[in-house]
Amino acid sequence: MNIPTVRKSPPRPFELLRAKDLMAANPVSIHRDATVREAVALLADRGFGAMPVIDEAGRPVGVVSRTDILIHEREYVHHAGMRDETAWDVLPEPSWPEGFSIEVTDPTTVAEIMTPAIFTVPLEASAREVVRRMRQLRVHHLFVVDGDLALVGVISPLDMLRHLEE
Repeated sequence: MNIPTVRKSPPRPFELLRAKDLMAANPVSIHRDATVREAVALLADRGFGAMPVIDEAGRPVGVVSRTDILIHEREYVHHAGMRDETAWDVLPEPSWPEGFSIEVTDPTTVAEIMTPAIFTVPLEASAREVVRRMRQLRVHHLFVVDGDLALVGVISPLDMLRHLEE
């Protein structure tokens, strides 16, 4: 019995690749109206350091990073207080059960803390252009957009290295 072998097409030289060949498709993103708490959960759960922020049409409008969140946390003041409408001279002793606490929710949205710049390349950008832009901009990720400027992928240095070893 003759078992057919599967032939892989030979890899294309790196110089002939386009952004669409290099990118990781469908990157995890977050909507600009999401809360900082939602961003923290997504970054932590996925192990990311940053992610693109998108608008209603799926177009990238910024990037939110762990650093953005840390700066926000340092500057955001958390207070839980008693609503005083009786003009107490002396505050009454609280009669809360043991372990009772008040959670202070942070209404801040991702759009309020994100870096409002995002560096993109079109699907057809050459590999050389991708490398040149990353070096010129000194960034670790470029986001890939389609003709309508909707986010369709992300390219990291690791994505490029994968294609060099093929």
